[in-house]
Amino acid sequence: MPFTAAEIARHIDGQVLGDGSVQLNAFALPETARPGDLVFAETDGYFARAEKSAASAILLDETLAADANTKVLIRVPNPRVAFAKVLTLFFPPAKFAPGIHATAMIAKSAKVDPSVHVGPWCVIADGVQIGARSVLRGGNHIGADCVLGEHTNLDPNVIVYPGSQIGNRVTVHSGTVIGSDGFGFVLDQGIHRKIPQIGNVIIHDNVEIGANVTIARGALGSTIIGKGTKIDNLVQIAHNVVIGEHCIIVAQVGIAGSTKIGNYTTLAGQAGIVGHVKIGSQVTIGAQSGVTTDIPDGEKWLGTPALPGPQIKRIWVGWQRLPELLQRVSELEKKLKQAERP
Repeated sequence: MPFTAAEIARHIDGQVLGDGSVQLNAFALPETARPGDLVFAETDGYFARAEKSAASAILLDETLAADANTKVLIRVPNPRVAFAKVLTLFFPPAKFAPGIHATAMIAKSAKVDPSVHVGPWCVIADGVQIGARSVLRGGNHIGADCVLGEHTNLDPNVIVYPGSQIGNRVTVHSGTVIGSDGFGFVLDQGIHRKIPQIGNVIIHDNVEIGANVTIARGALGSTIIGKGTKIDNLVQIAHNVVIGEHCIIVAQVGIAGSTKIGNYTTLAGQAGIVGHVKIGSQVTIGAQSGVTTDIPDGEKWLGTPALPGPQIKRIWVGWQRLPELLQRVSELEKKLKQAERP
């Protein structure tokens, strides 16, 4: 569906420079844009590429020095936020009609709102509750006594173990498993005896979980994901972990059991967190960092073992000088030996 530049500007609180009536059909990259497309520019370099493209309009940062000589411009305070909003205009979320596929199996005691879409080969066990306009796309297994809120979307082959609670407007991508047993064993007379995992998982509103994520149920109590948190693909969250609100957990992160993480904290790709530590709010942990201790609020830690940013950077500088220092030590040892000779 096309929109005029003026309509798009109103949707994102932008300002149009040029012909606001120009019709825009889609968002595109500068290299592939055609007449009728809108492109994105947040730096001078991006703007130069956008201006040379065939696109009809450019969405750009209001701080850039640009005028509407060849293109219609839509100026906004934050082009990335505007970009996200405009994409939902051109590419609205898929809609699923209410109804239950003939191949789905639903327990008599389950309570499924009439507006829910249940796709093929879904299994909904006893005592499950699913709120209005939620979607199970297909191949989903929802264990006994689970609760799913309203407008929640489970992509194909998402598995939810018994007793899990998922809030409103939660999106879970394919292959993710919620509520599997935590890794709990104790050595008993030469064998690893399993510790029953009898807790559950609680996922609050507006969470998005990527593909092939595993979130273990609590051994006792709950594993908790706070509202607004976004979890990338291939993340492992162990039993009784508590993650606060609006956190970012990037791909291949591993969080060991009973770790507590505050609000608005970011764990970059492949970071690993040992169990039973406390990570504060508004913390950033760099990629491939290994965290072995508590981290206070507001700090940025890097490296393995992870240390505060300024400290680890000094260590990295020292590492780079090691070959030179070793050579100097060797030369000093030779001089000392020569001085000791009679």
